[in-house]
Amino acid sequence: MKTLSVALMASILTLGSAAAQADPQSCKTVKMADPGWSDIAATNAVAGLLLDGLGYSAKVDTLAVPIAYGGLKDGQLDVFLGNWMPAQQGFHDKFIASGEVTQLSKNLEGTEFTLAVPDYVWEAGVHDFADLEKFADKFGKKIYGIGAGAPANLSLQEIIKNNEFSLGNWKLVESSEQAMLAEVNRNVKRKAFVVFLGWTPHPMNVQIKGMHYLKGGEKYFGATGSVYTVTRKGYAQACPNAAQLFSNLSFTLDMENTIMSEVVSNKVSNHDAAKAWIKANPAVLEQWLKGVKTLDGQDGLAAVKSGL
Repeated sequence: MKTLSVALMASILTLGSAAAQADPQSCKTVKMADPGWSDIAATNAVAGLLLDGLGYSAKVDTLAVPIAYGGLKDGQLDVFLGNWMPAQQGFHDKFIASGEVTQLSKNLEGTEFTLAVPDYVWEAGVHDFADLEKFADKFGKKIYGIGAGAPANLSLQEIIKNNEFSLGNWKLVESSEQAMLAEVNRNVKRKAFVVFLGWTPHPMNVQIKGMHYLKGGEKYFGATGSVYTVTRKGYAQACPNAAQLFSNLSFTLDMENTIMSEVVSNKVSNHDAAKAWIKANPAVLEQWLKGVKTLDGQDGLAAVKSGL
């Protein structure tokens, strides 16, 4: 009888532990943001696949970076996988350092994010921000950036405003990532001088022949950087199981480039490209799902594997 009681007690404790790790139903829909960037579309797709397998669902809205941070601050968003640092230092200082948004974990390191030029511009002698003004007429005094309000654009506007590198009379052309790259590719075909915001991971590093990153902008963009996962304040306390998943999620440059290249080259969805990568690299699930349960408290790793 004593043995039976011990076994029963152990079973009760085990069930209680599983229940404690299960998130409430209010956590089922995970509200996320995508600024229209290829890399965040890829990582959101990975997160979405895992969430689906665990019984959650991801709701992704396309939002400019400032609006995404405002949404996190106001509790309208749960998670953003695109806190690029140091490019987003201003947003870090305003929202994260103040405690209004929580920086949960680092999900990528070794990134580059600064001005770039194609090979023939590099070979002409443009290696540094300070070299741009020497070829001002060839560039048309234009720098091609991404969407309005993006942190990198704000840095470039500050450079122009302060006449750093003698760029005070240059113009920043703001547009979507896709529109910027279309303009760059048009210039590359004509061998016309063009300077633009570039970053890795991204397929542009393969598609734009001999693409080079300029030196000199480290004050604004850093030499190399990292990307962090940020959440609304209190998310880890309200939804600890989902937060554990996002805390575990980390990516590599090779992984993201592979997924994004598959999307661009083979015209598949981010969902399908992410799923193909995970099926080809299943060992990564052990790390991503360590200590993670399904929404109803079952084995998370088993559930995701069966879903794939």
